[in-house]
Amino acid sequence: MGLNFSSSSLRGPEACNLVSFDSHQYTTPSLTYKLSHQTTESSPINGATESDVSLRGRIDDFYELTKPRLSFMSVVTAVAGYLSADPIRDFSVLFSLIVGTSLAAGGAAALNQWLEREADAKMVRTKDRAIPAGRITPIHAFIYGMGLSILGCWLLYKGANLLACTLTAATIASYVLLYTPLKRFTTWNTLVGAIPGALPPLIGWAAAEGQITTLGWILFAILFLWQMPHFFAIAWTHRKDYAQGGFVMLSNADSTGQKVAIQSLVFCLALIVSTLLPVLLGYATWIYGVIAIAAGIYYLRPAIAFLKQDQRDAAARKLFFASIFYLPALLLPLVLDLWLL
Repeated sequence: MGLNFSSSSLRGPEACNLVSFDSHQYTTPSLTYKLSHQTTESSPINGATESDVSLRGRIDDFYELTKPRLSFMSVVTAVAGYLSADPIRDFSVLFSLIVGTSLAAGGAAALNQWLEREADAKMVRTKDRAIPAGRITPIHAFIYGMGLSILGCWLLYKGANLLACTLTAATIASYVLLYTPLKRFTTWNTLVGAIPGALPPLIGWAAAEGQITTLGWILFAILFLWQMPHFFAIAWTHRKDYAQGGFVMLSNADSTGQKVAIQSLVFCLALIVSTLLPVLLGYATWIYGVIAIAAGIYYLRPAIAFLKQDQRDAAARKLFFASIFYLPALLLPLVLDLWLL
């Protein structure tokens, strides 16, 4: 539900992975090494040991533990927030924002996988992740995740300001300590998970201005609303896997998918309205507004098709891919409009 930490989810085994701060969406790419699947005493879950893995393989595993695609989306949305604030051109602050959010997002992703290692071992799309497969031990994953998180927050404090650091820490905490455990208890986890996924633009805005003003909160609302159809599409497509892993998702509680589809449509409509607020409040021109309407229609079409039961599975996949293309198609014109017009 993709720091886009989402519930992510761009927070799954989807073809191109998800991009707003969520653990839902993740697949391990082809590895450059092969692992033995013979069980050993030191293999806690699926049979490999850390000593079985080459140095190149170890580096790849720790890299993938950060869910780089999701972390990249967090960085992109943080930079979008920073640029939207039209800051004083200070490369050192921008550098600290990029590196700090990268580290913090990667640390949160590692901690998320540390907490969900038992559930990941039960699901087809996640059982080959490094921790359930035994290639990285839980204690090493925990130290790695905490180290990246602390380093990311420190860098934002030193290179930007205290508010950016505090928002980053809040993002990590809400993602790891609220969203991650709630996935086992309530379908409200998706809504909660959208909060840390929407915070990166505020981190960028805080780094630029040292405070959050109206347009910053509009960007937060856009990211929050965008994630809901995005997450619902993933959850519906992988509902059986989530059930196998013990996650309580709306797609599992709603066997027909009708509630999932209706909520996806409602959030899409709310999203379109929120994207027009920069124009209506005088921050951006109607050049951006026209692009926002066109992008909204593009996102809305598969959400409408999602309502039809005989098209639901195919529409969910189309909705997911539409969500991937929608966000950059919206944010880039907004930043250019704010800077150039």
